[in-house]
Amino acid sequence: MIVRKIEELVGNEVLARVLTTWDYQVILPEGAVIRQDYIEKLKDLGIREVCIHEEEEGQESLILKMDIECSVKEKVRDILEKHTYKHNEDLEELSKTADNIISNILEESRVVEKVYDIKQRNADIYEHSISICSMAILTAIKLGLSSKSVHDIGVACLLHDIGLRYQTFDYSDRELEELPAYEISEFKKHPIYGYTAVKEEDWLTEASKDIILLHHERLNGSGYPLKSRNTSQECRIVSVCDAFDEMICGIGCKRIKVHEAVEYLKIYKGIKFDAKVVDVFLNFTAVYPVGTHVLTSEGEIGVVVGQNRDFQDRPILRIIRDKDGGKIKREVIKDLVKVKNLFIEKVVG
Repeated sequence: MIVRKIEELVGNEVLARVLTTWDYQVILPEGAVIRQDYIEKLKDLGIREVCIHEEEEGQESLILKMDIECSVKEKVRDILEKHTYKHNEDLEELSKTADNIISNILEESRVVEKVYDIKQRNADIYEHSISICSMAILTAIKLGLSSKSVHDIGVACLLHDIGLRYQTFDYSDRELEELPAYEISEFKKHPIYGYTAVKEEDWLTEASKDIILLHHERLNGSGYPLKSRNTSQECRIVSVCDAFDEMICGIGCKRIKVHEAVEYLKIYKGIKFDAKVVDVFLNFTAVYPVGTHVLTSEGEIGVVVGQNRDFQDRPILRIIRDKDGGKIKREVIKDLVKVKNLFIEKVVG
């Protein structure tokens, strides 16, 4: 824990102690993230310094801060669970939600320079929608798309799987080819169901509607539902992010590790997926997220505690077991960018 003067804050610091007024009214709780727009307000309240957590080794770098993601997830869930086919009264609220996500991503200092930890998880379509929303927005920003296109992508991502809400069978952590033929057919229709539900909405742009319809299309025509080879750049961005996130959370496929999903995108770069989009996406995606346990080429077990920009597959490790399986008593840190002859053999656990 360290004490920082208000004028030294840059935003995104984490409070180590509750912040109160002179009469003990809580301003911000312990653990709150100090956003940039809070700083001036704290100055106005006469707050001169705060206690914040020092950046811990092993701290995850997330595209969307956890507290923001949780609040957005509840908002998206509440809106979409109320939705019934073509009863879209509340859906327009997601346009504001997308803008909220965009503004929070842009508030992050050096947002386009970081490597982010995107972790394997369960198949929750609301969490999935928010995850690909943040990934696609960041990809679009790094590709230099206009603010309008970034907004269109954000809104479409929150709505892109609305058609899955009409499915009554279990498609989580199951290979699509293993489902009965009827269920495969229905699953592959979900982009059509989603597009049909919103196609008359005049607040939603045609670009966003196209993303909802075409996010499962592939460059080589192997996608669905239309087997289209020619889609917009916005659609190609979302298709990369969607495919990656579906693999790591198991939507219509068996759930796999992050490094396996990264390898899949590399294999099909320029075949199924736009090569430039894949390159930009992988440039900010950690191959081994913080907390991943790995086996090194020297037979040691390490846990990932940090990332290296421009070397997404060469993270910083804390070695926790030696080559004989013995527990390491002292702290041993190995930065794979600095230790050239050490490699990750596989993910363990």
